[in-house]
Amino acid sequence: MPAAVIELHGVTKTFGKGTAAMQALRGVDLRIEQGEFVAVMGPSGSGKSTCMNIIGCLDTPTSGTYLFQGVEVSKLSRDQRALLRRHYLGFVFQGFNLLNRTTALENVELPLIYRGDPIAVRHQRAREALAAVGLTGWEHHTPSELSGGQQQRVAIARAIVSRPDVLLADEPTGNLDTARSLEIMEILTRLNVDQGITIVMVTHESEMAAYARRTIHFRDGLVAPLHEETAR
Repeated sequence: MPAAVIELHGVTKTFGKGTAAMQALRGVDLRIEQGEFVAVMGPSGSGKSTCMNIIGCLDTPTSGTYLFQGVEVSKLSRDQRALLRRHYLGFVFQGFNLLNRTTALENVELPLIYRGDPIAVRHQRAREALAAVGLTGWEHHTPSELSGGQQQRVAIARAIVSRPDVLLADEPTGNLDTARSLEIMEILTRLNVDQGITIVMVTHESEMAAYARRTIHFRDGLVAPLHEETAR
């Protein structure tokens, strides 16, 4: 069987020590194939956000194995994990996280600046990414001149400008009304179908989770049994 893009085997995560220790993950097994669109759901404290942080190389497991495209992430150095995030992963957050005084184009260029790409390449790819989310003509607007939905589109463009294999979205519609939320979900679906980007999305909204091809439920630091997963 070929390597999945993401594989977790017996992953645990414990915060604190001794009597203050709290086990956020208690042996998570998870496999996500290239090109999947997966929704991750679960109540507060179920471990879903901790798991996303580990997948995004923002945290490391206490025990267990995390493989990204067959490579054991725990064996990578800090710098190598940073390179993995920079070249293979894109991130979208509930709060947009845009720089207020910079234009949409400049916000989208940021990951490429960190990679050291030449200015001509940065400009071209940023414009292409903004076009992919329907923001052609808005390149020189600052976040204060954009609606919430448009700001999240800029955030998605920033996440895909480096052409990642995996897009990690943490409550991407949490700050938006229903109409704007559905627009964002249509964009994510199109990126998944047309560009083949693997999407892993945390959400508490079943209406948004319905856009995914598979829904994984977390409960008490574990992935729910397979028969409790939903797929379409």
